[in-house]
Amino acid sequence: MSRDNPHASHAGRRLVAGVPYLWLLVFFLAPFAIVFGISLSKARFGVPPYEPLLQNGEVMAQWGNYAFLLEDPLYLTALLNSIQIATTSATICLLIGYPMALGIARAPDRWRSPLLLAVILPFWTSFLIRVYAWMGLLKNEGLINSLLLALGIIDEPVQMLQTGFAVHLGIVYSYLPFMVLPLYATLERMDLSLLEAASDLGARPWRAFLTITLPLSLPGVVAGFLLVFIPAVGEFVIPELLGSSRTIMIGKVLWTEFFNNRDWPLASALAVAMLLLIVAPLAWLESMRVRRRGAAR
Repeated sequence: MSRDNPHASHAGRRLVAGVPYLWLLVFFLAPFAIVFGISLSKARFGVPPYEPLLQNGEVMAQWGNYAFLLEDPLYLTALLNSIQIATTSATICLLIGYPMALGIARAPDRWRSPLLLAVILPFWTSFLIRVYAWMGLLKNEGLINSLLLALGIIDEPVQMLQTGFAVHLGIVYSYLPFMVLPLYATLERMDLSLLEAASDLGARPWRAFLTITLPLSLPGVVAGFLLVFIPAVGEFVIPELLGSSRTIMIGKVLWTEFFNNRDWPLASALAVAMLLLIVAPLAWLESMRVRRRGAAR
């Protein structure tokens, strides 16, 4: 077909390649533009709770909402707390998920599908129900404290619910499959003959892991870390249900500004600032990776 009509074939390839860009335009760039436009407006009582940008044929944009984010330490504190909790949780997921992914990738073929099914099985249950289940397990009268008291390990209930530990536990439990799956996809494609060659040359298993397995699995490590880190930064349900009032994260602040304070412009400015602070470094790292790859060629 391409020999008979190369122009049609080229147009078909452009159409196929343009579908993802159209998806991003409609479902990412357009909503982002709307939120950015709201962030430049002024709050008011009414529906919608913000003044229109275009008034009397003039664009009435203002940057006061972004300036307020820098003046009030609450927003910077919430953002730093969110980044800290997300980084710690993603690191714990990596430490737990890497051995799991490696074990599944090295398992016999007949066991891989059941093991992968066990990893994604929690997704078959509602996310909210699973978080509520952790509330029942971690509360003072919950199963964990009751079991520890019955065994005589503790004399009184241990405060686990409404703590930073509970927030990290909930995030790690909820997002661990997002770490395991990309790691497994990377490790499963690795050429095992490289490990055999390293063993024949006298390398011990730990050295072969550090020099061969780990470097080759770095794309899966980066992908899994980002898949956990990015949603964890904006997490709202887990800190709200498992954390305390001292657990200030950006998702809770956004909820408060949108639905309690009804200050949509300020909340939109906060959402835009958070997105830029997260996406900009990732885009810079990706551009550096592409440049290094081009230089290596």
